[in-house]
Amino acid sequence: MRLITLALALGLTALHASAAPAPLTNLTIAPGPFQPTLQSLSSYQYPAWFRDAKFGIWSHWGPQAVPMNGDWYARGMYEPGNKHYRYHTNHYGHPSQFGYKDIIPLWKAEKWDPDRLMQLYKRAGAKYFVSMGSHHDNFFLWNTKLHRWNSVNMGPKRDVVGEWQQAARKHGLRFGVSEHLGASFTWFQSSHGSDKSGPKAGVPYDGANSNNWDLYHFPATPGDTGWYSQDPRWHQQWFRAIRELVDNYKPDLLYTDGGVAFGRDHFVGLSMIAHLYNQDAARHHGNVEAIYACKQKSDGRWVEDLERGIMPKIDPHPWQTDTSIGDWYYNRDWKFRPVSWVIHMLVDNVSKNGNLLLNVVQRPDGSLDPEVEVMLAQLADWNDIHGEAIFGTRPWLVYGESALKVKGGAFKEDFKYSAKEIRFTSKDATLYAIALGWPEDNTLVIRSLAKPLGEDGNQISTVTLLGYDGKIPWKQTADALFVTLPSQRPSEFTAALKIHGSNLKNIPFTLPPQVISPDAKGNLRLGADTADLHGDQINTENQGGQPNIGFWDNASDSVSWTIQVPQSGTFEVVASLACVSGASEFVVEVAGQTLTGQAPKTSGWDQFTELHLGSIAVQTSGNLTVIVRPKNPATWRPMNLRSLKLTQAK
Repeated sequence: MRLITLALALGLTALHASAAPAPLTNLTIAPGPFQPTLQSLSSYQYPAWFRDAKFGIWSHWGPQAVPMNGDWYARGMYEPGNKHYRYHTNHYGHPSQFGYKDIIPLWKAEKWDPDRLMQLYKRAGAKYFVSMGSHHDNFFLWNTKLHRWNSVNMGPKRDVVGEWQQAARKHGLRFGVSEHLGASFTWFQSSHGSDKSGPKAGVPYDGANSNNWDLYHFPATPGDTGWYSQDPRWHQQWFRAIRELVDNYKPDLLYTDGGVAFGRDHFVGLSMIAHLYNQDAARHHGNVEAIYACKQKSDGRWVEDLERGIMPKIDPHPWQTDTSIGDWYYNRDWKFRPVSWVIHMLVDNVSKNGNLLLNVVQRPDGSLDPEVEVMLAQLADWNDIHGEAIFGTRPWLVYGESALKVKGGAFKEDFKYSAKEIRFTSKDATLYAIALGWPEDNTLVIRSLAKPLGEDGNQISTVTLLGYDGKIPWKQTADALFVTLPSQRPSEFTAALKIHGSNLKNIPFTLPPQVISPDAKGNLRLGADTADLHGDQINTENQGGQPNIGFWDNASDSVSWTIQVPQSGTFEVVASLACVSGASEFVVEVAGQTLTGQAPKTSGWDQFTELHLGSIAVQTSGNLTVIVRPKNPATWRPMNLRSLKLTQAK
């Protein structure tokens, strides 16, 4: 094939640290309609297969699984004070004597059966599968001619990418690869260091040995410490490696762990996207069926990926969440997510024009824990009933109805969903309304499907329940669609309605504020899941097994609740909070009265402490607003707020 030559041939040899970074000399991309510019990539059209697929499974797996100690092991083992360093020195020895290069031969993958696993994944509903290509550890999981540190030459001595690809295509799944190599060059620099204190102080780690630089990389130039390196020598290495991966395995999806490699408008990263699209178009009669996904707003040029996060509403461009049922690499101390969490994440994403890419955590030997296989079977059973409301659907006019105050973004995925959360999907002339739970009173109330008096719209003709053969009573009023569900539950996790009618349109409505009532003793607990959040970044999350209000980085953000106070009185106020930085000043306001608190330093964002703020006299009764806000920007530090407790003074 004739190639568009942008410069000279590239190499992957380790370069000496003293060599001055030279300008890029050669990048070649396949000929085709796309050039490495944002303007050219704006003509990209999303393929139907990805929009229909909705659900993919990812194998985020490699040598870092061996210690069973979680993600980023290859870096953390070179950082004194890091849990990985402590584990490594206790189990393997000091990293000057036993480094990450010595972990790699321990990865045997002796129980890995990609064909059997792919059958499980397909049965669970996955329509595409993504293999790890290379993580930040610079170990390639494919049969490469460029790099001795690869899975064919070392460890399992198998072409991991190739075998996953063969299994995926055998079972009819689209195939993708993920590359995390772009961030490797600066990420792995900790391997060049040494202990600052203790008996091994000053003894270089094995990454400082130039014989190992083809794994650990040569030393970065001063100041080159960002997620993506500024060094063109590493840009060259990255391009040649990822091009080999794309050319040899022709993935349907290429995922980059970060934004466009080396910068939004960096021509190296854009060249790879153009090459992926062009070579794919040549194989599909001029139509691009390939997906490029990265953690950057797409504007239609690629798929925006949110790590462990959601969108707040329908996005006009297809997007994807990547997340995991546990840690990214096998972690003996982590509990796996329940299947309800996976289902709710999937439904929420699909209602907003998104897909879910789920890492199913593998043991070092390549097998799955028994509870993971049970979860996959449960997911398969759910999809047998509800798949028609998911796969091949498109968003409706609105994504749904939500009682939760949720803002989207990365690392925001823990929400206390309930049957009050309704999500819509559509297919042809069918509307699906999916409740993220089963209502205790067996009644679903959908305000978006009300029928205003005197209007012709929202003429509902039939309402059925997926997984239930009988008829269900329903009525449509000017306030809502009311549906009475049977006592027999097709699912413990959702209640999904299939609705037909004419001129269906959403009726805008405003949920009344949730009013917190006192308990039998007159006390009030104001939790994160009932709060109104005011600001662009502040959001609910889960820390320490309970919801809390986090991402509170902006001093202009605040939190409020509406409470019911039957009569005037005095309340003792206690805040449950976590604050790694400490000394953060905030104010609690109730009915014109204020208390000031200063958050003490805690040992982690999941380590909550109770702070007694004092007493506050409420001179009125009825519905009142409680506000928590920073005292002023100068004394504000980010904090996590789990709850406020207002206890009647005796």
